[in-house]
Amino acid sequence: MKDPLLIEVTRGSVVESVHRVDIALVDGTGKLVEAWGDSGRPTLPRSSLKPIQATPLVSEGIVASNGLTDEQLAISCASHGGEPRHVQVVDRWLEQMGYSHAALECGSHLPSHSAAARDLIASGVNADSRHNNCSGKHTGFLCMAQHLGVNVAGYLSPDHPVMKKLVTPAIEDFCRVNLSDQTPGIDGCGIPVWSIPLSHLAGGWSQLRARGSGRRLLEAMAREPFLVAGTERACTRIIELAGGDAVVKTGAEGVFCGVDLRTGHAFALKTRDGEARGAEVATEWLLDRLGCIDFAAPRLLRNWSGETVGEIRVSKNQN
Repeated sequence: MKDPLLIEVTRGSVVESVHRVDIALVDGTGKLVEAWGDSGRPTLPRSSLKPIQATPLVSEGIVASNGLTDEQLAISCASHGGEPRHVQVVDRWLEQMGYSHAALECGSHLPSHSAAARDLIASGVNADSRHNNCSGKHTGFLCMAQHLGVNVAGYLSPDHPVMKKLVTPAIEDFCRVNLSDQTPGIDGCGIPVWSIPLSHLAGGWSQLRARGSGRRLLEAMAREPFLVAGTERACTRIIELAGGDAVVKTGAEGVFCGVDLRTGHAFALKTRDGEARGAEVATEWLLDRLGCIDFAAPRLLRNWSGETVGEIRVSKNQN
């Protein structure tokens, strides 16, 4: 077994911080082909699981019966910045179903995109659930509830039909895990969050590419990268760099997943300290190894005057 991938943060000639990253890389069948650190570590996937959680939209025929677009499918997999276009796509989808944003149970926060937040404050309009970075996923859950013909209230509960009949079985199926003996935690947006071995999470991403329901979502994300995250966000930038060869999705606490759309090779990784910057650089490095992007590291660090003061890089001693 290889040691964890080391991501160094330098200031001048000094290594100021080091992020250790556990990585599982699998082939198109989900077989582990390479690992760094503990590839079997129990991991809370957080938002990296969103494309798998959204697969019932396709597998249950909801896309066809509701005429869902690439925009709607991409936003259902998104952790978006709450920029105007993100909110507009969510709003139109809610209106199409006959719901207001009050039906969303994800909670409210200001847009994570700073300019969008400033503009919203300046307008005198209060942030609501549409601005929540997970509002697209939750709108997808409302769409599933409507398809099932059940009360949408309480769709966050593990026992609600949306979760019990559609979302949780999809996670078990794609990631090849049995979650029946687990009591889930609660994710930042309120939905159940399950512990999954890192290698099984990578396998779930390989299955996204292998199956029609998953591939439809990946294609929508590749065609609408802005909706997956937004301006100056890692997922959008990396998907655009890959130019249709790969799709990625981040999760909180230093989780990142992705898949090579050409070969089906997929990965899941997590920084041991939960830092996103280490996960982002590790993701770019992996995609370079797979031939999906030209790795632009080291990433330069600049101070508030724009002066370069250091870099974030894969350790020069890394095997």
